[in-house]
This record gives sequence, structure tokens and C-alpha cells, in this order.
Amino acid sequence: MSAPQEHETALESQSIAARSQLNYKYFPGWTMLGIAAAAQYMSAPGQSYSVAAFKDSMRVDLRISETDYSLAYTFATVVSACLLPIVGRLVDRFGARIMLPVVATGLGVGCWAMSHTESLTDLYLGFSCVRSLGQGALSLVSVWIVGEWFERRRGIATAMAGLGGGLSVMTIPLINIWLIEHYSWQTAWQGLAFGVWGLLVLPGIFLLRDRPEDLGLQPDGQPSDDLPSTGDAVIQASQVTKDLSPPKTASPHQTATTAGPYITSFEDSWTVRETIRDRTFWKLLAVPATSGLVGTGLIFHQVALLGRHGLTPTWAILMMTLQAGFATLLQFPIGWLTDKVPSRYILAAAMLVLATANVLVINMPAIWLAGVYAFLLGLHGSVMRSTATVVWINYYGRAHQGAVRGVAWAVMIMASALGPLPLAVSIDQYGTYDPALFAFLTLPIMAAIAVWTAHPPTRKS
Repeated sequence: MSAPQEHETALESQSIAARSQLNYKYFPGWTMLGIAAAAQYMSAPGQSYSVAAFKDSMRVDLRISETDYSLAYTFATVVSACLLPIVGRLVDRFGARIMLPVVATGLGVGCWAMSHTESLTDLYLGFSCVRSLGQGALSLVSVWIVGEWFERRRGIATAMAGLGGGLSVMTIPLINIWLIEHYSWQTAWQGLAFGVWGLLVLPGIFLLRDRPEDLGLQPDGQPSDDLPSTGDAVIQASQVTKDLSPPKTASPHQTATTAGPYITSFEDSWTVRETIRDRTFWKLLAVPATSGLVGTGLIFHQVALLGRHGLTPTWAILMMTLQAGFATLLQFPIGWLTDKVPSRYILAAAMLVLATANVLVINMPAIWLAGVYAFLLGLHGSVMRSTATVVWINYYGRAHQGAVRGVAWAVMIMASALGPLPLAVSIDQYGTYDPALFAFLTLPIMAAIAVWTAHPPTRKS
């Protein structure tokens, strides 16, 4: 390129940066963050805490056993896990601006179909729809949005979006129960459908934008004069994603300080094929897999596990509410810490916290320690919602974050589907939960060791 051409492209870049600074005094990323929080809130139709409110009334009307109901839900969970890698690739390709309205429309249709369930086959199909689109696709789209719009403040932004999920746990089950008691379970499913359509479809169409680069901005709302002064800097990120061909011998660029979390630049993003060949990926994967298996198993059997230490079923269920409350309160501290401390240290600590909670379930000398148990599970949950969510994009970049995270979440969901099984087999075969609990104790410790050694990835020649 000649000197006059270079000067012309530099002036063009500065002009775009100036227009962006003039037109966007308010950083649009905060609006996108609100939409992401709303998406996590309305993922409820596919989440266990919402579906649990329908179990008894739907079983009675459909005349099916609890085993049939649970098997339908487990089948839907497996379907959701299998579809997540595909959904991740679609989000990377088309962006959240297209995918959010599409997923939200489909989830609303799924909720409406659930309100017309008349047979076990209908239940299998309905659960598969709401689990895949709610718990799977909608949650993935939400964290994708945050990952694109925030970088240096990605931890605290993820925590803020996660408040939508926390509020959902606290309010949606109560709304469901009220609608079921005063109207019917069919009306409750229809209410969820209208809620999804109203809160997500129109904002997704008119307000949502995929990336700050599409508006001539940078993640976190950094000053426009920080933009590089070359014409390539103003290419839309969607086009960069389409044409991206990562270097094979370069190591990732760290855009954060040495003391802070490791962040891979957009241009050096890893493909899924590169990622699954990287040893660090499998070390990191030990955390969501262990959390899904052990955490789900403990919560699923919590009434019985705490009951053997003297807690009544009412108090055992109350501990679940406390867990959700602690997880919500700790979201901001953990999010702030995620932006300051290398993620592998926080994830290793979360695994040790889960192991400690498991110890309390095995041996609880005093009944008041049930509150400590609830706090530990809440702390573990807040780390999984923040640090464990952003580590994938920090380590492997933005360009393929949906596909990479889709693979990781698929493993986590599959593990959560299997989580209740070891404890059930243990009580049936040995008359006690202890064999499975001791096995559960070793898994978080092994995962902590693995993730502690999960240094930021580098490409080899």
C-alpha cells in the first residue's frame, strides 16, 4: 500500500472513531447486558427449578408415574447436551441478534405446546424442546453476548447478567405455583410462553447488536482513540470471524496485565478443532464435569442426605433457597475477583469448596452446619456462573466462543444428567449413601489438581 493510501485509510479510521465517540456517549454494552440478564431470567421454562413446580399436577392429570416423568426429563437433558455444540456454532455464525429472537420464539412455542400435553409422548417432545432451547440455547446466547461486549470487565459483567438467573430461581417457581393453584398448570405454561415472547423477542430484534466493533466501538466501552489507525481495524467483527484463519505457530496475545486473568485476543482465537486437541482444555473441562455430576447429585438427593443428620424435609428444602440466595449475593464479589485473579486458581478453590461440602454431608457433627453446607454450595454455584463461564472465552478467544463453550456445556449437562444415579445405586445396593459420597469426595480434589495446572494455552509449531 502506498503512503497516500495509508494516510487515507488512517484518516477514515479516525473519522469512524470520532463518529463513534460522538454518537455513543452511553456505552450500548450495558443495554446488551440487560438483554443477556433477561435471557437468563427467561431461560426458566427449561430449568429444573421451574419444571419441578409442574411435576405433581402434570403427573396426576396425565396419569403417569414419577419414573416416567423423570425419564422424560432425563431424555430431554441428554438431547439438550447433544445439541449444544451445534447451537454454539450457529451463534458464532449468525450472531445473537438473529439467534436470540429465533430461540426465544421457539422456546415460547415449546411452552405453549407443553400446555397442550396429553400423553407421555407429548411430554418427551415438550421437555426436549424447552430443555434444549431454554436451559441450553438461551443460556448459551446470553453468555455469548456478554463475552462479545466485555473483555477486561468480563467477570463482573457476567456476574451482573447472572443476577437474571438468580432472580429467576427466586421468583419463577413461586409464580408457577401461584398460577397452578389459582388456575391450572396449562395456564402456567402459557404464562411462561408470553413472558418469553414479551421480554426477549422484540428487544432481540430492535435493540440487540452482536459486537461493539459493528458500531465502531471496543469491548468495555474503551475510548475510541485506542482503536488502531489502520483500515483493517474497522472491519466488522462478523467479517473477521468469517475469514479468520488463526496462525499455527503464534502464541496467544494477552491483553490483560500479568497479574490479572489471561485474555486471548480476537485475532488469535482458537477453533474448536484446535481447542479439543489442547491439553489445557481437558483440564478445565474437569471442573464443569465434576460440578455437574457431584453438584447435581447432592442437590437431587438433598432432602434424604440432610434428613439423615436430623433435618426435616421442610428445612432441607429451605437450604436450597439459602443456597440460591448465597449464590446471588456472592455473584459480584466472585465476578470482581474473576477480573483480578487468574481463573485457574478460583476454579481450583471452587472444587475444594465442593469437596468440603461433601465432607459435611458425610459427617455433620452439629445440625447448624447445614447452614454452612448451604453457604458452600452457594459459593461454588457463584463461581460456576462467573469464573467457569468466562474462562473459555478468556483462554480461547471470541471468534469461536459459542462452539467452544457449547462443547464444554454439553459435557457438563451430560454429567448433571448422570449425577443422581450413583447415589441412587449406592442406597439401593448398600443401604447407605456413603460409598457414592466417598467417590464424590475424590472427584473435586482430582479436578482441583487438574485445573490448578491448567496454564494458559499456547500453540505449538
